[in-house]
Amino acid sequence: QVQLVESGGGLVQAGGSLRLSCAASGRTASTAIMGWFRQAPGKEREFVASISWFTGSTSYADSVKGRFTISRDNGKNTVYLQMNSLKPEDTAVYYCTAGRVPGPRGVYDYWGQGTQVTVSS
Repeated sequence: QVQLVESGGGLVQAGGSLRLSCAASGRTASTAIMGWFRQAPGKEREFVASISWFTGSTSYADSVKGRFTISRDNGKNTVYLQMNSLKPEDTAVYYCTAGRVPGPRGVYDYWGQGTQVTVSS
C-alpha cells in the first residue's frame, strides 16, 4: 500500500503562484512514476504532469507546459508541483498519484485525497 498526502492548495489571484506538495509513504518501491491530475467542477479528471523517481524525466499537459514544473526530492519521498502564472481555468481539485507508466495515458495505481486550488480573476 502507498499513501499519498497532498498539501499547498488554496486561493490565489490570477497571475499568482502556488506550490503543491505530495508526501508518499508505504511501499513506495512499487512505484516508479509520480504525477498530478486535476478535476474541475463538471469536468473529467485530466492529466497535468508526471515525473520518474529515478531519471527525473517529466511529462506535461499542453495546457500547463511552460507554467508548471514538477519536481521530486527522493530523500523525502516528496513530489512538488510549482504552479506559476495561474489562470482561472486552473481552478480544480489537484490529485497526487503514483504508478508505473508516465504521461497522460500512463498507469497510476494510487491516489491522494486531493487539494483544492482556486484561482480568482
